[in-house]
Amino acid sequence: MQVKNVKLTKDQFYKTRKQVLESWSTGKSLSLDESFRYLNSLPEHKYFSKVLDNAKRNNKLLLQPRGGVATLRGQKTLLEGFIKAGADLMPVTIDSYTRQNEYLKSEKGLSESLTTKKSVLNGFPAVNHGLKGCRELNNSITKPLQARHGSPDGRLLAEIIHASGWTSNEGGGISYNIPYSKNVSLEKSIYDWQYCDRLVGIYEEMGISLNREPFGPLTGTLVPPSISNAIAIIEGLLAAEQGVKNLSLGYGSVGHIVQDIAAMISLRTLATDIFKKYGYTINLSTVYHQWMGNFPREESAAYSVINLGSLTAVLSAANKMILKTPHEAEGIPTLEANMDGIRTSEHMVKMISSQIGSIKIDVTDELQIINEETNLIIDKVLDTGDGDLVQGTIKSFANGVLDIPFAPSIYNQGSVIPIRDHLGAVRILEFGNLPFNSHIKNLHREKINKRVKMENRKANHDMIVSDIFSISNGSFFKRKSHEVMKC
Repeated sequence: MQVKNVKLTKDQFYKTRKQVLESWSTGKSLSLDESFRYLNSLPEHKYFSKVLDNAKRNNKLLLQPRGGVATLRGQKTLLEGFIKAGADLMPVTIDSYTRQNEYLKSEKGLSESLTTKKSVLNGFPAVNHGLKGCRELNNSITKPLQARHGSPDGRLLAEIIHASGWTSNEGGGISYNIPYSKNVSLEKSIYDWQYCDRLVGIYEEMGISLNREPFGPLTGTLVPPSISNAIAIIEGLLAAEQGVKNLSLGYGSVGHIVQDIAAMISLRTLATDIFKKYGYTINLSTVYHQWMGNFPREESAAYSVINLGSLTAVLSAANKMILKTPHEAEGIPTLEANMDGIRTSEHMVKMISSQIGSIKIDVTDELQIINEETNLIIDKVLDTGDGDLVQGTIKSFANGVLDIPFAPSIYNQGSVIPIRDHLGAVRILEFGNLPFNSHIKNLHREKINKRVKMENRKANHDMIVSDIFSISNGSFFKRKSHEVMKC
C-alpha cells in the first residue's frame, strides 16, 4: 500500500465504509442520512465547534477532564459529576480493548461490569454500546461529548460516535499510533485516519461541523516542543486535506512556564500561517494539556502541579485545557478526585484571568527557537516526500527526521534523547537525525553544558531519569539558592 496525501473520493470512502460497518454488529445499521438528521436536530450547545467558537470570542479557557467507565449508567454518573464540578466539555475515554478493535473482549468486560456493578474496563466500550447506547448518553448530557481513546484504527468508533451526536473525536494516524502501538505501520494508521477525517469532511459537506483534535502530548515525557508541534501541524494538514474544517491542536506541558507559553504561541501562529499557505480554511483552536508525566503521590503536591498547568494555560491564551487530578499517581482517578481537579483548575483559572493584563513574561527567545526548529522539521518532511505529506511523514519516521522520544513503535527510530537545561527547559542531548542546523544544535549544547557545570555532574542516563521524575519531586535539579541568580 502506498498512501498519498489526497482526499479520498466518495467511491473510495463508501467502498471502505461497507467493510468498516460490517466489521461488528453495531455498525451494520448505521445510515449517514439518518445520522445527519439527528445531528442537525441538536442544539448549538451540543456542538464542540460552536462552544469553542463562543469561548474564543469571549476569551474564555474551557475545561475538559478525562474519564470513562464500562457501563452506560456509570458513564452518565461520571459526566454529571464533571458538569456539577464546573467542566465545560465532556470526555468519553474509550477502553483499551476497543482501541485495539478487540470488540469481543470489550463485550465480555461490559457484561462482567454489568453483573458486578463495577467497571472492569478502563473506559467506555462505545462500539459495543452502539448507536442506541451512545446516543442515549448524548441525549442525557447537557454538554458536548468527545471520544478520547488512542486507537490506530478508530474507523468504526468514529462512525458510531458521530452518528450518536458526539461532535468531536480525538486522535490521528501519527499521534494515536507511534506513542501507543508497537507494530502498527504508519501506512495503515494514516490511511485509517484519512477515513475518519473524510467522514468528518462528508458531514461538513452536509452542513454539520464536527471538531477534530490530534493528540498533542504524544508520549508526554520530555517531548521537545518543536517535535510535538510539528507533528500536530502535520496531522492538522492531513485532516484538512480530507475536508476537516474545525481543528483543535494540542500541546503537552513540559512544566517550564516560559517554554510552555512559547510553545503554545508558536503552535497557534505557525499552524495558522501554514494552513493558509497550503490553501486550507481552518477554524483553529488550541489545547493545553496539564502535566502528562509522573505525578506526586502527595495530594498537596499534586494540586501544585495542577495549578502550575492552569497558570500556564491562561498565560498562553489556550482555548481549552485538559485536566489532571490529585490522584494521578494512584491509577485511574475516582469521580471525586476528578471533581477536585476540576474545581481546583477552575478556581486558579479565574484568579489568573482576573489579573492577566498585569502579568508580563518574556518568551521572545524561546519562541524564536521553537519556530525555527518546527519549520525546519516540517520543511524537511515535505522535502523527503517530494511534496507529498503522507509519504514524507512515513519516510521521515523511517530515517529519523521525525522521532518521538520514548515511543514504543518499531517505526520510530528512538534516537532523540531529551534532557533539561540549566533553567529546566527541555533540550536535546542526542539529536538523532533531526534536521537541525549547527546553530540550533550548539544552542542546545550550550544550555545543557550550563547545567552540567552548575550541578557538577555528567549529562547522562541518571540525569535524564531524574528529569523524568522532576515534576513529581518538585524540582528540576539540585542547586544552591545563590546559584539561581547566576543563571
